[in-house]
Amino acid sequence: MMTTTRMNRHAPSSLIRPLLLAATIGVTVPLLQGCFPVVAAGAGTAVMSALDRRTTGTQVEDESIELRAESRLREKLGNRANVNVVSYNRNVLLTGQVADEATRAEAATIVSEVPNVRGISNETDIAGVSSLTQRSSDAVITSKVKARILDSQRVNANHVKVVTESGKVFLMGLLTEAEARAAKEVAASTSGVRRVVAIFEIISADEARRLDTAGSQKK
Repeated sequence: MMTTTRMNRHAPSSLIRPLLLAATIGVTVPLLQGCFPVVAAGAGTAVMSALDRRTTGTQVEDESIELRAESRLREKLGNRANVNVVSYNRNVLLTGQVADEATRAEAATIVSEVPNVRGISNETDIAGVSSLTQRSSDAVITSKVKARILDSQRVNANHVKVVTESGKVFLMGLLTEAEARAAKEVAASTSGVRRVVAIFEIISADEARRLDTAGSQKK
């Protein structure tokens, strides 16, 4: 099992687990049933936002980057690519599959032209589109990694963004050196994980405390 690192306080566990479950329900139930109470989902999102080390404005900006990037990729690449976009603190992770190296490079160029993007980690593979079975397996791995990070109590699960593609786990977040090390170790020891790629922004312990204090004031 390989671990790759790229460098470009904590709420109680008893509180975080219900919040993570609420957030998961908010995502999965609409997919399975086609509907979900908007008020409940909105409340869960607001609480999770408060526990995020990013400012509220940056979180909104990240969502905007994802939407714009995905729209431009669909428009310009069509069926030549199946690219997923995740933005964290305006650093963008690209995963998925592309037809060839030229398309892979083009995808990065397209996203780099989206306003407010600070950096890009292009982790797309030159391969056919992943199967539904693979995507389902990746979703399970993501859930397991998140749960194990939570249970470890070594790093706040709300501070780590987890993305899985073809068994490879990508970790993003604003973390201290100790938190980053803990998150990588937990992810690497999770069953089904083939490789871990950490794309963290490393911050000092003082900066982490400042951000956590600011987050608590957003509630």
